[in-house]
Amino acid sequence: MCRLRHISLLDAAHIIPDSDERGVPAVSNGLALCKIHHAAYDENILGISPDLKIRVRTDILREVDGPMLKYGLQEMNDAPLSLPRRRIDRPNLEAIEQRYERFRAAG
Repeated sequence: MCRLRHISLLDAAHIIPDSDERGVPAVSNGLALCKIHHAAYDENILGISPDLKIRVRTDILREVDGPMLKYGLQEMNDAPLSLPRRRIDRPNLEAIEQRYERFRAAG
């Protein structure tokens, strides 16, 4: 998502959470996210649309705060998701669509 290369600051984030019966522990149900974007994704501050674009909740886009909000979240809106080269390592589009509905409902 943010292309951070410091592996120690990356998390394996579930698209469909473990708590959901569809939340399988598989690469296709995961995203490599930095810790702040992982938390923002889990809290529905940002989401990934079915066209694999990063979306930021409207209220967050209107918010005025420091540089982390501006550069770390708000400027991510409409950016394309960075995908692995191998198709087998890419996120499942059906899972992305299901998760995006939760994001939209939260906004």
